[in-house]
Amino acid sequence: MNRSLETLAGRIIAGEQLTAEESIALPASSGTDAFALFLAASRVKEHFLGNGVDLCSIINAKSGRCPENCAFCAQSAHHTTNAPIYPLVDEDKIVACAKEAEAAGSHCYGIITSGTTIRKGEELDRICRAVRRIRETTSIAPSCSLGIIDHETAVTLREAGVETYHHNLETSRSFFPHICTTHDYEEDVETVRVAKRAGLSVCCGGIFGLGETAAQRVELAMTLRELDVDSVPLNFLNPIEGTRLAGSKLISPLECLKTIALFRLILPTKKIAVCGGREQNLRDLQSWIFFAGASGTMIGNYLTTTGRPAEQDWQMLRDLELTVGGCCE
Repeated sequence: MNRSLETLAGRIIAGEQLTAEESIALPASSGTDAFALFLAASRVKEHFLGNGVDLCSIINAKSGRCPENCAFCAQSAHHTTNAPIYPLVDEDKIVACAKEAEAAGSHCYGIITSGTTIRKGEELDRICRAVRRIRETTSIAPSCSLGIIDHETAVTLREAGVETYHHNLETSRSFFPHICTTHDYEEDVETVRVAKRAGLSVCCGGIFGLGETAAQRVELAMTLRELDVDSVPLNFLNPIEGTRLAGSKLISPLECLKTIALFRLILPTKKIAVCGGREQNLRDLQSWIFFAGASGTMIGNYLTTTGRPAEQDWQMLRDLELTVGGCCE
């Protein structure tokens, strides 16, 4: 198996694509074969992206009361949780948090809002004004995650200075009805296409530990490859009390790492960042994400849960002797 993984990495570096049939066997690697899998993924990542590590941060700019019923989400109006509820924050707050993210070392700053979509008019205008100020006063790259959008909104965001639109598919098409029934999977796929047509880079990934199978993880990766997204955030479920998935068990650290490696080998040239749930699921193996093929991570807090202090992540990167920067847009 070790030799076949080494050969597989060489084929991918030479330009071949991993097939679904080849991919499905990879997460079953165990013992020394698991470490060979990580080495293969790390080799592929270094070939295409070097040793640079990208850091991103987000602001929960509008929280709670989301009409969608995503099973994992603390902000869904279908769940009763302790997640904060507030309308779109003011322009000054968005800009101030961008400056804090830049000071913490982030290269990308995501403006995230709850809800199916963003309201045209004052809400969209406020975000665009904030983005223009961020471009004028910082060097951080602004991105937005505002739900399902149309072409007009995507163009408006690009013209305001947004570089990347973030919109996760969350899981595979075949498993999505088990997670969300308030909108169709194809609406999310179309949002990715809309953003790309408007000239935006697209950040699109998913969350693992929802009850999906290994084959469905491969299915998601293949969909992302077909859509040719630019960057892929990988999240791991942190079960929140009050949601439908509150009683779910955490994924083991090695399963997380094998999932990262799987996505690296299927998506060899894409930026892959490990984001939500890494502290809870990876525990002492958080630093291994980069050996498994990740090229970035999120620092600071998440939407409704806290991350660990940024200095701890910076210390981790220094200990690994990794170069911060070099992969960002």
